[in-house]
Amino acid sequence: MAEESDLEKTEPASSRRLEQAREEGQIPRSREIGAFLILFVSASAFWSVGPWMAQRAMSIVRRGLILDESLTRDPQVMMLHFAELTYDALLSFAPLLFALVVAALSAPFFLGSWNFSVKALTPDLGRLDPLKGLSRLISWSGVAELVKAVAKATLVGGVAAWVMWSERNDIYALFGQSIEVGLANAGHLVNYSFLMIVLATLVIVAIDVPFQLWQYHDKLKMSKDEVKQEGKEMEGNPQIKGRIRQLQRQAARGRMMGAVPTADVIVTNPTHFAVALAYKSGMGAPKVLAKGMGEIALKIREIGANNGVPMLEAPPLARALYRHVEIDQEIPSALYAAVAEVLAYVYQLSNWRQVGGNFPMPPREIAVPADWVPEGVNG
Repeated sequence: MAEESDLEKTEPASSRRLEQAREEGQIPRSREIGAFLILFVSASAFWSVGPWMAQRAMSIVRRGLILDESLTRDPQVMMLHFAELTYDALLSFAPLLFALVVAALSAPFFLGSWNFSVKALTPDLGRLDPLKGLSRLISWSGVAELVKAVAKATLVGGVAAWVMWSERNDIYALFGQSIEVGLANAGHLVNYSFLMIVLATLVIVAIDVPFQLWQYHDKLKMSKDEVKQEGKEMEGNPQIKGRIRQLQRQAARGRMMGAVPTADVIVTNPTHFAVALAYKSGMGAPKVLAKGMGEIALKIREIGANNGVPMLEAPPLARALYRHVEIDQEIPSALYAAVAEVLAYVYQLSNWRQVGGNFPMPPREIAVPADWVPEGVNG
């Protein structure tokens, strides 16, 4: 049962899953929004500029039905006349066409925004499989689309029938009216019918949009295993992360070892720990250039010996510096006195090397605050 529950897609899609679906061209879509916008814009256009377009259309028809003798004899004059009529027709219906294009392009914004995906354009031969096509038809989504189509046809057809029945007297009255009056009244009836159908499609949109959003997010749901796997991918493979940390430590160790030759002194434990110190002009306090334990301490002492860096055995100070001070960090004030003794010895040793005289004796039992010396470390 535990394995089955892990395979069930019960978790909502993560932001990464939604982004991947978007890259593949999978976004929530509702064809009803586009249909509603086109119908709404068409109804608005006919309601606002319908009389103007009707007058322009009637004028074009009248001009087209005029038979001029020059038109019948000269093909060039005929083509020029036809081009003028075509231009006038396009100009007359241009506002409607422009409004329809804007409506069609703005439909995706109601469920997000435009989305262009190269992956969606990649040919998929699996879509040509008749068995898969049949499975899509008999799937729950196919059944839902069928139910929606039947409900839409029923609703729109019912609204159209209701409009015709409620306006039947005005429809019958058209037969006894003049052409001009009849056309005007017929235009009003068409606009009213169009508006009622648009309102009916608005009901369909109000039902379809939430359903499409639910279906889209339900399809992208993830199982608990997928969530865990994605979390691992986002955090990175533990082995790769470990390798990266190892390389980072090696790089930091290389930089640290490169700074050992510039140290003023190396404080040792004498074998377990080694800390390289430097105090140059401009420093607020002596700084730790390198530190290490075991093999790293041995390598620090080896580099220091090859570069003539003085070494001093001071076990408590070496342990305190190793435990409490990081690389490239200045020593704390609690260790100023102890480090000052070490540096004083280094300066005396440097002076002896240049001038000669009595060999300076290294300091013994350098005082270090007891709470700064870590316990349980021997060396």
